Amino acid sequence: MLARWYRNGYLSQYLLLVACLGGMVGLLFTARAFVALAPVAAVIAAGLNPNVRREIPHWLRNRSALRLAALYLLMPFSWWYTQDWPIWRHEVYRQLPLIGVPLAFSLAVPLTRCQRMGLGGFFVGTTALLGAATVGRYLLDQQAAQDLIRVGQNVPSVSGIFHIHFGILLALAAFFAVPLSREPNLGKAPRWLLLTAGVIAVSSLHVLAYRTGLMAFYLALGAVVLLLLKRKPLLALGLVALGVLLAAGAYYNLESVQERVSSTLYDLEQFQRGHDINQFSLSRRLAAWQNALTLAKRHPWLGVAPADVRQALMEQFSWRSYGLKPENWVMVHNQYLHYLVGSGVLGLAVWLWVLIGPLVQPSLRRNPYVRYFLLTFGAAALADSLLELQIGFNLFAFLYGFLVVAAERRAQNHNATL
Repeated sequence: MLARWYRNGYLSQYLLLVACLGGMVGLLFTARAFVALAPVAAVIAAGLNPNVRREIPHWLRNRSALRLAALYLLMPFSWWYTQDWPIWRHEVYRQLPLIGVPLAFSLAVPLTRCQRMGLGGFFVGTTALLGAATVGRYLLDQQAAQDLIRVGQNVPSVSGIFHIHFGILLALAAFFAVPLSREPNLGKAPRWLLLTAGVIAVSSLHVLAYRTGLMAFYLALGAVVLLLLKRKPLLALGLVALGVLLAAGAYYNLESVQERVSSTLYDLEQFQRGHDINQFSLSRRLAAWQNALTLAKRHPWLGVAPADVRQALMEQFSWRSYGLKPENWVMVHNQYLHYLVGSGVLGLAVWLWVLIGPLVQPSLRRNPYVRYFLLTFGAAALADSLLELQIGFNLFAFLYGFLVVAAERRAQNHNATL
């Protein structure tokens, strides 16, 4: 039977499906074993495609896969000027999914439309349920939750996922629910379930007042409005009205949002007035940004080397600490600035190419899932170096492969079932 499944391509396809499901479970429930094994299983699925040689030319012409390869090469190509060799060796290995994940989605037997929709529905539904459960935790002790928000912290998710990434997942689930609910041949009940899950996701994001998630949601919504303004002005105006009503309703009716806005403004005020900022997260990030910009001015073209960012930034903090104690010196917390410091203008250009390049290709720009993912992740990257933590790195690599690389493969090869 295995031999027949191999010849028919089912073995490759189902292994890719299992890898995708395992990766989602690992991301949503912080199961590191699943997250680590999923890319390996996906690459094996590529090797099990009986027609893998025929697919290799398509992989080599897939511009989305090449973009991630270029992003990966920034690290190994810095060998001649890096100083922190242990970190360099670790990063060369850690970032291999930037090559492996696109390879898997380019060479493995493609998933069927039904399989893709099932994975999308699982992601949206599970994320919404985790959001609702975390809101339940918030409601059980609102005073403790308000105290956390007051000092710039967050109610932890029930699955243990870091609040920044959980906020991004909630924003993505809210966006993805809409096009998923409009898929053809979908029954009435699944449509309403998906839309309900989207409402739960966006409501949870506001109740929990995850700052990065909210920023990503509203900036992505604003970008969608700009994209629609010329082609569908009435829809764009409707989205503007919806966004304003949602933001105003959340601010005037949710204490958590009021507290988050108040604490954020107070945080910024401390930095502007030169007060002690050791206990203020946003002010510490602003201090890190200032020092990062200083480093970028000193090393504008190739940066300090990707593996040396932490070491260089900590040395810069020793020169200008902004009154912060050494234990409060933080990393860049901005992916754009992180690439600028680590790889200079070259690295920043590659990162922007990865994010903006697909939106220039008409076949990808028309794909709502690609748009929502890139706009949301690109907005969230303004507030954090998302690729530096393993969960953020895996989230980006998996979704880029599943959505962007696979969509370009379908556009190249209309006979594919993916």
